[in-house]
Amino acid sequence: MWALLRRERSAPPVTAPAYGPSYTYDFTGAGGFGQPPTVSALYHAHRLRMVRLAVLLVDDLATAEDVVQDAFTALYRRHGEHVAEVDNALGYLRTAVVNTSRSVLRRRRTARAWTPPAAADVPSAEASVVLDEAHREVLAALGRLSPRRRQVLVLRYWAELSEAEIAATLGISRGAVKSNASRGLDALERILEGRI
Repeated sequence: MWALLRRERSAPPVTAPAYGPSYTYDFTGAGGFGQPPTVSALYHAHRLRMVRLAVLLVDDLATAEDVVQDAFTALYRRHGEHVAEVDNALGYLRTAVVNTSRSVLRRRRTARAWTPPAAADVPSAEASVVLDEAHREVLAALGRLSPRRRQVLVLRYWAELSEAEIAATLGISRGAVKSNASRGLDALERILEGRI
C-alpha cells in the first residue's frame, strides 16, 4: 500500500481533459507551467489520490469520498473554476482533506463517548398491552369528554401539572382550568356510572 502512495507522489505531469484547454500541468508543484489548473482538472487528476489519503485518515471509504467532495466543493466555492490566486491548489486541497478528516474523527470520538442513559424499568410488552377493564373504561370515558376537559384532566392527573402550569400550557386562565377540571371529573363520573 505504501508503495502505491509513493508511486503516486512521483506521478508525471498530467494533461488536462479534452474538454478543457490543452495545457499540460505539473500538479505536484505550485500550479505548474502554462495556465493555472482548473478545479475540474485537479478533480480528474487527483480525486482518487485524495480519497486514498482520506481513507487512511478516517478508515471508511464512503466518509472519505464525502471528505474529498467537500474539499473540492470548498475550493470551487471560494475561488471558482480557475484557481489562479491559489499558490498551491494541490496543497490547499490536501490540507482541506486532512482538516475535514480530523473533524470527522472528532465527531466520531464524541459520538462513541456518549453513553445513553440507563433505561428505566419498563413493564413487559404483555403488561403494557393488557390493560385491565377499569383502565379501558376510563380511557373510553376520557375519549367522550370535550377536548379541553380531556386536556385539563390528562395534564392534571397523568402529567401531574399544577393549575398554573396547565393554564400556561393551554393558554387559558387558572379559573378556566379549575372549572374544566371540575366539570370534566363530573362528566367522567357520570359516563363511568352509565348515566350518560
